[in-house]
Amino acid sequence: MKYTYYGQSCFLLEAAGKKLLFDPFISHNPLAKNIDIKAIEADYILVSHGHSDHVADLVALAKQTQATVIAMPEVVDWASKQGVEKVHGMNFGKFTFDWGTVRMVPATHSSGLPDGSYGGNPAGFVLEVDGKQIYFAGDTGLTIEMKVLADIYNLDYAILPIGGNYTMDVDDALVATKYFDCDNVIGVHYNTFPVIEIDTKVALDKFKRENKILLLPEIGETISL
Repeated sequence: MKYTYYGQSCFLLEAAGKKLLFDPFISHNPLAKNIDIKAIEADYILVSHGHSDHVADLVALAKQTQATVIAMPEVVDWASKQGVEKVHGMNFGKFTFDWGTVRMVPATHSSGLPDGSYGGNPAGFVLEVDGKQIYFAGDTGLTIEMKVLADIYNLDYAILPIGGNYTMDVDDALVATKYFDCDNVIGVHYNTFPVIEIDTKVALDKFKRENKILLLPEIGETISL
């Protein structure tokens, strides 16, 4: 399985012969200026919620790639009205695709779409694919509901926001790993804006002291999971 980071909360998972793109926000992110959006391929685009820093490139990339958009019904309805043809609306439930299983799980956040309309519930995703279980928390604060995941899954990786202000910070993310019992974390949603800037060395040291792994790939970097 391969993970490619595109900045903010946007990343690509390559698994089971599919390309799964999450929360596409690239062309509006100055930190991702070296990413050629026209070169991105995707079979599915998964969207955690409707804020512009998670959907800014959704319509353009869905049309470019002909990917199926997986998101809350309000988000897929918004995308459909803009000409996106392939959508799969979900809510807090589970569905098995031909490549793996997706469960949408609650996130503690808000969700409005760029046009000001209601974006439905904010969410995260747990994927079971290629023999691994991957949790992407979306934009969320620390919430006790995360403890339920430990009863259902043996998570291999958790992809967590760590920038604070709008979401968990590094300290909260460490607590969260104890809630759902996962030692391998990939950090997202940090350093894009001044209010979510962090000291990455301090973050890495905090995880190391807890005998946990924090991965912070550079924008455009691909790592193997």
